[in-house]
Amino acid sequence: MTSTAPEAPPAGGDRPAGKSTAGESTAGRSAAGEVELTIGGMTCAACAARVEKKLNRMEGVRATVNFATEKAKVAYPTGVTVTELIATVERTGYTAEPPPPPEPAPAAAQDPAAPAAEADPALRALRERLTVSALLSLPVVLLSMIPALQFDNWQWLSLTLAAPVVVWGGFGFHRAAFTGARHGAATMDTLVSVGTLAAFGWSVWALFWGHAGMPGMRHGFDLTLSRGDAGSTLYLEVAAGVVTFLLLGRYLEARSKRRAGAALRALLELGAKDVALLREGREVRVPVAELKKGDRFAVRPGETIATDGTVVEGSSAVDASMLTGESVPVDVAVGDTVTGATVNASGRLVVEATRIGAETQLARMARLVEDAQNGKAQVQRLADRISGVFVPVVLLIALGTLLGWLLATGEPTAAFTAAVAVLIIACPCALGLATPTALMVGTGRGAQLGILIKGPEVLESTRRVDTVVLDKTGTVTTGRMALAGVHPAEGTGADELLRLAGAVEHASEHPVARALAAGAAERTGALPPVTEFGSLAGLGVRGTVEGHRVLVGRPGLLGQEGVTLPKALTEAAGQAERDGRTAVAVAWDGAARGLLTVADTVKETSAEAVRELRALGLTPVLLTGDNRAVAESVALEVGITEVVAEVLPEDKVAAVRRLKEEGRTVAMVGDGVNDAAALATADLGLAMGTGTDAAIEASDLTLVRGDLRVAAQAIRLSRRTLGTIRSNLCWAFGYNLAALPLAAAGLLNPMIAGAAMAFSSVFVVSNSLRLRNFR
Repeated sequence: MTSTAPEAPPAGGDRPAGKSTAGESTAGRSAAGEVELTIGGMTCAACAARVEKKLNRMEGVRATVNFATEKAKVAYPTGVTVTELIATVERTGYTAEPPPPPEPAPAAAQDPAAPAAEADPALRALRERLTVSALLSLPVVLLSMIPALQFDNWQWLSLTLAAPVVVWGGFGFHRAAFTGARHGAATMDTLVSVGTLAAFGWSVWALFWGHAGMPGMRHGFDLTLSRGDAGSTLYLEVAAGVVTFLLLGRYLEARSKRRAGAALRALLELGAKDVALLREGREVRVPVAELKKGDRFAVRPGETIATDGTVVEGSSAVDASMLTGESVPVDVAVGDTVTGATVNASGRLVVEATRIGAETQLARMARLVEDAQNGKAQVQRLADRISGVFVPVVLLIALGTLLGWLLATGEPTAAFTAAVAVLIIACPCALGLATPTALMVGTGRGAQLGILIKGPEVLESTRRVDTVVLDKTGTVTTGRMALAGVHPAEGTGADELLRLAGAVEHASEHPVARALAAGAAERTGALPPVTEFGSLAGLGVRGTVEGHRVLVGRPGLLGQEGVTLPKALTEAAGQAERDGRTAVAVAWDGAARGLLTVADTVKETSAEAVRELRALGLTPVLLTGDNRAVAESVALEVGITEVVAEVLPEDKVAAVRRLKEEGRTVAMVGDGVNDAAALATADLGLAMGTGTDAAIEASDLTLVRGDLRVAAQAIRLSRRTLGTIRSNLCWAFGYNLAALPLAAAGLLNPMIAGAAMAFSSVFVVSNSLRLRNFR
């Protein structure tokens, strides 16, 4: 079995350069403090890039600003305060809020509906603005596009209807553009505001000072450029239509972003609200926030377990599907651990609280998911840098388009139409949403399936992995001894052998004894009582059962007691040793009666998991501290051909490094303290959530339930999420690269350009939402 590990090194201590450890951002490695700020007023990726740039200019500060989550994760040195960070954001033209004070219990236990309630007013106001703008814009667009509908003085009705759309409906764009201009910044709102106000201003000039206000004026519609007399050309449908289309895009985007974050909100809302605390033998209902470590509480059938703890009374089946994705309830009894937010399905339990508040598995899962959603993949950083310079470049392109058309054709109407189309179609929103929305949905879906992805850089690692190293004990096998074989001597029945040996072993606390007793009870039923029990340190046990003096222990113990082991049993003991099993000899009344073998059993799902890993193009390698016979036996059973055995805990790191030196990209799956350094050294570390905290902290992916098949699911989900990010970015880059030349060439009416820009963002978010259907 796995040897005892020395003290675990700090998580990530052996990790290669460029790979962050769990919960550690690259930015924050040398920081004295870290804070997450909520940023308000951002409307596009250029806004996020601007805030990030300003924060990173502060001495020693490293910040990552995420447009989709509207969060800034900031690592800052000693001497810099959170107040100074907020002031820097405000000087940039945006708002920032410090984190709320620590809660005594998870947020879910306080008010699970809070996140939804906070977001609803903003979404409702946006919907109202969109509805009014759409109702007012529709007649303007119809009148402008269809000459048959144009009655005398229709243009003045259009002005009356379009004015509130441009001024009130587009107020958010104008205000953000003004704020940006005041701070010397140009954002998406600058493009929209300048474009719509220019179209509206041109129309007002044409109506009051040109010929467009004349009674009987008629106006056609062109999908490309508007050509003709500048004084009789109106752009009211462009101004109103673009504002409405952009409001629609922003509303759909906001709804989609809320749906994208739904998994995290659902995770936070799982916790119990109150608990039946046991005080002086009575159950007292109190808010879960009052629960303390060591308190005992009752959980009745159908109730949610309030926090992580140990069962001290009762037995039941616990439904953990909401945390692990596993649909089959897990049987628990006295001594077993239970997790907060899981549901007691049958019997009454009394649980002693071992973790509360932010220490619980639910809170840690939520924290890991949120950290991952706030991170940025390397490819997204490139997109953000492009977004940061994109708007000023577009303004120059629009000015160049205007001058170019004027010089080439001398037609101010055509020049103006092309310039406005360039301003409106070029917004880089889709670039800013490409990665964060896919991450939000992918990590949220992972949490529902019991897969915690710790950061976007993890996704890029999964694509390259070609070898997966599997720790044996606790990962491929159960990590618990179990009865493996029964070899009765001639004249002895197997049930009798199990019953008498199991009865004596039942009185012992040794792991091998417990395995034999459990196996015997399972096969033969209730075990008889034992008297005159005695333990022989390091050798075995003895006792009287049903009038027989029973001796159970190592084969050598029988020889010491003058009992000869028959040749058949001696051969069975030798074979058990070669197979890596532990042989236990049984004798009573002075004669050898049989041989029992115990072994660490392979998990039922491990062989299927290995097949799934191979199907993903990965080569599995079994790594263990056990002897080679045990390792090869397990490897043969699950279908692994490459085995690294008899390694000490510290040698596991060297084994992973050797594989990497061979040119392989290595993933490591483990669960113990002695796996932590190897998990950190691997290119991709996957920790079983049933394992130790050290292993979980050192890993990149955490598999909440102890099923190796989830490792294959995790890699599939990570690759699918990365693929979605790449397709989003390809669309966003491709859209802007194709649309800008078309607009500059005069092939797009500004209103069509506005619709295309709005729906490019909706497409990116909708594409990300497909990850919710991952199976």
